[in-house]
Amino acid sequence: MTENTSGGAPEPVKSPGPSKSPEPSGVDLARVALRAAKDAARARGDAAQQKKQARRGGLRSGARADGRDPMALGSAINRLITERGWEAPAAVGGVMGRWPQIVGEDVAKHCVPEKYEEDERVLTVRCDSTAWATNLRLLAPTLVARLNEDLGHGRVTLIKVQGPGGPARRYGPLRAPGSTGPGDTYG
Repeated sequence: MTENTSGGAPEPVKSPGPSKSPEPSGVDLARVALRAAKDAARARGDAAQQKKQARRGGLRSGARADGRDPMALGSAINRLITERGWEAPAAVGGVMGRWPQIVGEDVAKHCVPEKYEEDERVLTVRCDSTAWATNLRLLAPTLVARLNEDLGHGRVTLIKVQGPGGPARRYGPLRAPGSTGPGDTYG
């Protein structure tokens, strides 16, 4: 150890280590300033353009396609169906339109789909005679499988088959009390 003979404060010791990074030169400072000026000008230009478009009545479509352009009808309908969550009812509606291709021409002549209950996943079909209603009840498991193939698994769980509706009941003077009328023999 050495003593300090000067009687003052000790001198700082310099250690050999990494030197400071060099200060930016004039060219680098000019580049940074230019970049900042360009960004500011771009921001001012965008703001001015938006004000001008607002005065003209809002944004307008230009030469390139963007979200404000008109859509084709099919695209607009598909977008609406997706946004509202109507995929299943739309698919079942398509089945009702293609009923003859799905069940066959001879069955389609006598049996018509009436409604689809999405909550219960039940398709109601009306037949023009009790014989066709019985025939369709026997074919129901096969039709459910075919419909689920077309629509997706589990879209239809049951086919409710209804027979023909009877004639309108007429209540008149010759009606017997307690009788259900001619509707007894239908369905």
